[in-house]
Amino acid sequence: MKFYVGSGFQNKDQVREVTGKLKNIGWNQTYDWTQNERANNLEHLMLIGTLEKEAIKDADYTIILLPGGKGSHIELGMAIAWEKQIFLYSPHGEAMDMETTSTFYHLPEVSICTGTIDELISVIQENSKLEDK
Repeated sequence: MKFYVGSGFQNKDQVREVTGKLKNIGWNQTYDWTQNERANNLEHLMLIGTLEKEAIKDADYTIILLPGGKGSHIELGMAIAWEKQIFLYSPHGEAMDMETTSTFYHLPEVSICTGTIDELISVIQENSKLEDK
């Protein structure tokens, strides 16, 4: 399975943890944006945006870790538009809070996951097995 993990820079360590766990079970990451530094010019922004867009398009699954920034919400939008299976990790249930949620978090193709990273990985694995049947 191919996957992409989107989030804000503040969650780089969590993104790397999720990525490592999925790679350990044989999944392939389409792009690792955590290797980048923050872009310091518009040309670099365009390059990163192009790479991330292609990675989402190529992925079977898109995983978004909250809290996310504007970029991760755009990534969520692209994944929705390309009809990807999406896992939205909301560790403290913020996706269910009417003050902080988004309409798009509650679409049928979005699975909201709370709890630990290990619980997120379990949900992803279980859902991928259901799709294989």
